Amino acid sequence: MAITRLGGANAITGTIPQGNIANASLGAVTALPAGVGGKVLQIQTTFKSSVSTISTNGDGFVDVTGMSVAITPSASSSKILVQASILYTFNNDTYGTLGGIRCMRDSTAIGTGGQSYTSGTVTGANESGNNFYVTVPLLFLDSPSTTSATTYKLQVRNSIGGDITFYVNGKKTGSNYGASTITVMEIAA
Repeated sequence: MAITRLGGANAITGTIPQGNIANASLGAVTALPAGVGGKVLQIQTTFKSSVSTISTNGDGFVDVTGMSVAITPSASSSKILVQASILYTFNNDTYGTLGGIRCMRDSTAIGTGGQSYTSGTVTGANESGNNFYVTVPLLFLDSPSTTSATTYKLQVRNSIGGDITFYVNGKKTGSNYGASTITVMEIAA
């Protein structure tokens, strides 16, 4: 392959020896070199458009009905990219509410910080109108280190404490107002 640099007083010309090129041309490249990861091996997703009413008791986390997805990694070294978006509102408008979401891998919370919430998922409300709602996005790269079937799911909690009701995909009136989804992608290490 000839190399030519045009312009300037110090033009460079020459040939790269064929032995220094792994493939004779870019068109002949069929795979990335060993050690280069990042290939998506599989995708699993769950889409939820129906309204769910979820009652929380005290400070405990409660599963979001219909917001789980299973994946079986093909290698224990694979990463799982978890993406989710959940739309909800609360029924409590007297004292205000802080609702938090967390993502679970089977029975293990992932991507959490203080208060056991997945990063950036706590939302507040002190809203008496029926049109209040919030959409919370989540994104986390997990390392499950397994080739067994693994389930990812979302849970909610009232971080102020006490009993409240979450309306997933709905307004306080119970009418549908959107949709939620959770997607997992196996990424080659």
